[in-house]
Amino acid sequence: MPDIMLLKKQSGSKEYMEVEGMEDEGPSSQSELPHSEDPQLAKQESLRLESSAPEENVIVDKKAVDKLTEGLLAHYLPDLQNSKRALQELTQNQLVLLDTLDQEVTKFRECNTLLDLNSLLEVHLNPVCSPQFTEAKFYHSKLVNIRKEMIVLHEKTTKLKKRALKLQQQKQKEALEKEQQREKELERERQLIAKPAKRT
Repeated sequence: MPDIMLLKKQSGSKEYMEVEGMEDEGPSSQSELPHSEDPQLAKQESLRLESSAPEENVIVDKKAVDKLTEGLLAHYLPDLQNSKRALQELTQNQLVLLDTLDQEVTKFRECNTLLDLNSLLEVHLNPVCSPQFTEAKFYHSKLVNIRKEMIVLHEKTTKLKKRALKLQQQKQKEALEKEQQREKELERERQLIAKPAKRT
């Protein structure tokens, strides 16, 4: 019975395993082994042995896969949904913060512009340029006052709109109540009207 030689790769190194009959055959069988004389022949032999090995068919139960999938989703999905909600809330808060920061930067720039203008007016007020800078300062203060008045008027119109809407809703409610009351009275009058008796 000839010896069977298996070539096995483990962690990058080659190991040779003798399966059967190494001690029974003696030195004549060792001359038939391909590993010492021809490494290419040994490689072909190992490939032949690997290809001739029977392949195992893995049978997968669909119900088991479905149950495992459901269990995995049930375990991880709530945490993932909570994380998603937290991230959405964080993104929303960041957007609000960015808008607020942008408004504050705009206000800061306006204040710096005003300060620069005032410092420019104070530094350059001399007898030659005095009328022009005085006029510029006057119109600047006038513009600031107009802006303040516009803000006040905008607030007043907003309040008036809210009040008008409230009054309109109240009038609609009263008109609806009157209409309902009138319908009730008409229904009551219809019920009070005597019905003619049927002749037998």
